[in-house]
Amino acid sequence: MLRLGIDVGGTNTDAVLIDGQRVLAATKASTTADVTTGIVNAIARLREASGFDPADVAAVMIGTTHFINALVEGSRLAPTAAIRFGLPATSALPPLVDWPAALAKTIGGHSYLCHGGHEYDGSRIADFDDQEFRDVLEKAVQGGARSFAISSVFSPVNAEFELRAAEIVAEQLPGAPVSLSHEIGRMGLLGRENATIVNAALRELAEHVTTGLTETVLGAGIQAPVFLSQNDGTLMDVDHARRYPVATFASGPTNSMRGAAFLSEQSSCAVVDIGGTTTDVGILQNGFPREASTDVAVAGIQTNFRMPDVLSVGIGGGSHVGSGPIPEVGPQSVGYRLTEQALVFGGDRLTATDLAVAAGRADIGDAGRVAHLDPAVVRAALDGVAVRIAEVVDRMRLSAEPIPVVAVGGGSILVPEQLDGASVVVRPEHHAVANAIGAAIAEVGGEVDRVFSVEQGRRDAVLDEARQEAVDRTVAAGARPGSVRVVDIEEVPLAYLPGNATRIRVKAVGELSLGGNDA
Repeated sequence: MLRLGIDVGGTNTDAVLIDGQRVLAATKASTTADVTTGIVNAIARLREASGFDPADVAAVMIGTTHFINALVEGSRLAPTAAIRFGLPATSALPPLVDWPAALAKTIGGHSYLCHGGHEYDGSRIADFDDQEFRDVLEKAVQGGARSFAISSVFSPVNAEFELRAAEIVAEQLPGAPVSLSHEIGRMGLLGRENATIVNAALRELAEHVTTGLTETVLGAGIQAPVFLSQNDGTLMDVDHARRYPVATFASGPTNSMRGAAFLSEQSSCAVVDIGGTTTDVGILQNGFPREASTDVAVAGIQTNFRMPDVLSVGIGGGSHVGSGPIPEVGPQSVGYRLTEQALVFGGDRLTATDLAVAAGRADIGDAGRVAHLDPAVVRAALDGVAVRIAEVVDRMRLSAEPIPVVAVGGGSILVPEQLDGASVVVRPEHHAVANAIGAAIAEVGGEVDRVFSVEQGRRDAVLDEARQEAVDRTVAAGARPGSVRVVDIEEVPLAYLPGNATRIRVKAVGELSLGGNDA
């Protein structure tokens, strides 16, 4: 039962083959502009290295940057209608109100308000007006909208308006993509709504990308099912990815953190993942990335869906190195052109990788091409990199106590053996492909995040109800029933609401069911 893990980064596309807890083979290939060619090359190199039989592969797990790149670049986004049920409330802040003007224009700027929505306890703000919504839908279509983002006030508590709207869209516009906010975001209207609009704008691209990835795997002779990595370190199948492309946004750093936990056997630590362009720092808790507790801005848009708490700095193996006695490293990078432009590969650009080779930290390319570099300058530049990495780790940890630091990624050669604020620096075997390993070992997850009314003496019963709902969602998502476990519970009393209202979030994970005995 082999697993093939693939992670597409800005510089490299990594691939690994795993059998249970053993890494059988690992390889890197340059990421290509069309992404899929890089995946094809990585799989081909993996077959050369291990000689595996494609028929033995039970599942393929892919972490991809397709969708986050499309949003950041403002390209390949579908014209999207953002429709909210909330009148007579919420009119002061209509949909798209806080979007960057250029991105709002790219998706068409279609913003509509309808009567409806609910209070926190599920009671209606106003009734659903069937004709009003049909009129809005007609205006949106006439305006050119092809994808639809439906949000409603407190829909995580009561989703009836969003579900009714989806039924009408299916009736009026069969096959049109519809994204519902209660399925995507958390409490907090604008952040949840924004995440839903982003998801809707990516639906057409998701159809194209998932089809391309599936065909790429089939083209390599692998008949196994394909899964994509999600922001929280769990998996979704291709059909789910078509509906929820926004759930892949942070799969890169998340995969690296999960891979770091697997390789280092550290379940609680800081992970420093250095690629070709950036350094991402996150915290592992119980083997899973700590999730952001506040709204996360993506391409200037505030969102509140599941995202890991990650800080990034523009330092990577391909980072440009400036001139001077203490040269600045980054944020500009040669990216996936490292093997063409770095000095050690015969190029003419001084990069962070060249510094590491000159300092004897790595044996990459031709060390003779950097022998002329002043050792004092090299040391000063690498010391500056270490200080900046230590500062980011310090910002991420929650106490003054030193914590273990696990360094992964191809650029982790930039992390010294000792780092301020770290109790120990661990650079595990296969650290350069930790992201692909994280994809390969990923499990299936399910989550509940909503407001419960906790009556006197019923707290335990309500928590049990939330746990069971999370477990049921995990099994429904494809987990083997006997393997599901709860990994995180968050309970926040909402003092400003009546009725002992409490926001409860429960996350469960389980092993992917691949057939056979799943008891």
